[in-house]
Amino acid sequence: MPPRAAADTALRTASGDIASGEVEEYRPDPLRWRALSVTLVVGFMSLLDVSIVSVALPSLQTDLGATPATVQWVVSGYALTFGLALVPAGRLGDAFGRRRLFLIGLAGFVVCSAAAGAAPSVGWLIAARLAQGLAAGCLAPQNSAFIQQLFRGAERGRAFGLFGATVGISTAVGPVAGGAILGLASGPDGWRWLFYVNVPIGVVAFLLALRLLPRGGSGGRGHVDVAGVLLLGAGALAVLYPLVQAESGGLSRLWWLFGVGAALLAVFFGWEQRVVARDGQPVFDPRLVTQTRGYGIGAALGTVYFVGFSGIWLVFALFFQTGLGYTPLQSGLAVTPFALGSATAAVVAGRLVERHGRRLTVLGLTGVVLGLTATAVVLLLVPPSSAGWAIAPALLLGGIGGGFVISPNITMTLREVPVAMAGSAGGGLQTAQRFGASVGTAALPGLFYLVLAATGDDYPVAAAAGLGVSVLGALAALALAIVDLRRERRDRDAGPETAVDGGPVPGERHGHDGVHGHVFHH
Repeated sequence: MPPRAAADTALRTASGDIASGEVEEYRPDPLRWRALSVTLVVGFMSLLDVSIVSVALPSLQTDLGATPATVQWVVSGYALTFGLALVPAGRLGDAFGRRRLFLIGLAGFVVCSAAAGAAPSVGWLIAARLAQGLAAGCLAPQNSAFIQQLFRGAERGRAFGLFGATVGISTAVGPVAGGAILGLASGPDGWRWLFYVNVPIGVVAFLLALRLLPRGGSGGRGHVDVAGVLLLGAGALAVLYPLVQAESGGLSRLWWLFGVGAALLAVFFGWEQRVVARDGQPVFDPRLVTQTRGYGIGAALGTVYFVGFSGIWLVFALFFQTGLGYTPLQSGLAVTPFALGSATAAVVAGRLVERHGRRLTVLGLTGVVLGLTATAVVLLLVPPSSAGWAIAPALLLGGIGGGFVISPNITMTLREVPVAMAGSAGGGLQTAQRFGASVGTAALPGLFYLVLAATGDDYPVAAAAGLGVSVLGALAALALAIVDLRRERRDRDAGPETAVDGGPVPGERHGHDGVHGHVFHH
């Protein structure tokens, strides 16, 4: 019998697949760590594609004869459809099975990667990237949902630590990986290998996922709130579209879409409340924000943190490549200390989050603020020729701090979420992070160019201004973390009934997944 079939037969409760509704004790799936490794590799690959293509835009523009505004859609189009798919895909995974959605998304991602690599024109490439982003959006919420489904207690913290490290590394090393691939695949069509490299990795991951991923995990009823999906998609598109068009003047031309998007999202929230009142199945349950402890503030913290965390890499790329004449690979290597610090700290944080909770996030954000502030000061004081080496210690400090932010925040945000809603909750959290990333990738390079023009091409000052915005985002996240830490301490002082580290809380019972699951009261 294949390993997954045997595990599914012996350990049905590990995946929450109890059709009869009978409550059973959770027992760990023997294949859970192997399954996690597959989902993390796929998650790394899909998140890496957000930034890896940025270093190839000049080559793409030359080879395909495209304008700068058109070729920018190769990056922004992927990010746009990625963000739009997250919440609906999370709900579909909850309703129809996470394994099924994961395999469909992975197959689509591989096919679209091959299509992008073979693209004969920029229009074909953009279409392939839009479809690839949708496929990646189907994958992302299943990653965090599988962790919710397969792990409990301290193991869940360690699993989220690895997931947080994956998010941090994929964001930070995108320019490095892109520069390395372009260096190895020299020539006019070298950029195509940025997409082709996904194909063999994706095929192997698909075969392993067939063997290792649990077959259960459906939330029960297979109904999808179509009206909610349309409202959320339209609202998110209205907010994100001006941001992804920022480099071609989208903010000045399309600013009115922000108001339209806010109105549509307000209607969406009201509609979802109505669906809940009728005992329906919303695409995103509002009670995740209003009644699930830690979810709302954790999503807000992730949003403001990703404003600076995502946008700063474009500022560094502009500073080093345009200002100092670095190659894409040299530019990526210059920011490697942040990636190394973040990856190491995220794994450690996953082991400590059950014991220290929000204190880790507060400590990490303090490190980010100090590290990025020191980086800005160094850029202003040292000669530009020495900047790459001089900022390494400060970036390492910021990276270590960043590693104590992402994975603990994911754990603290999702720890009280019922497993049956893990997909939509994870999709909502990652959508919030995508919103923050979209704001950052539009605002920080825009500010960089404004300061550059105002100072007569003073690149260190322009880079320091971008870093300043990142520091402000980290300070806003720090304020939210302190608020949540105080709430956590009040709950702990109030007694075990409200403890956050594993104890029972009001409104919980043993659900069909065999662990504590919220009972939402209408």
